Amino acid sequence: MEKPEGQRINLELGENEAEGIYSNFAVITHSPSEFIIDFARILPGVPKAKVYARIVMSPHNAKLLKRTLEDNIKKFEDKFGEVKTPGGPQQTSKPIGFSASQPKKKEE
Repeated sequence: MEKPEGQRINLELGENEAEGIYSNFAVITHSPSEFIIDFARILPGVPKAKVYARIVMSPHNAKLLKRTLEDNIKKFEDKFGEVKTPGGPQQTSKPIGFSASQPKKKEE
């Protein structure tokens, strides 16, 4: 995320948060005032995914997150090579994981 020039931010990372949460599936919804990202895990053959974290962001911060992710993916690919994603003509099964989805309006 962007910060004013010269400002340092100290992050406090609790013991539980330091372990991290694995997610291979995300659902993004939005309203005029916020984006909601649900991070879940889905297993092959299991028709249900459990949400492990929900992040609510302003549209401004969601766009900054997008920019920061794009920048970091480019840096990763420059160092380790292209990240391949499913969806080409060779794909024969339905993908499991993150995917681009149509925006949904949050019910008020």
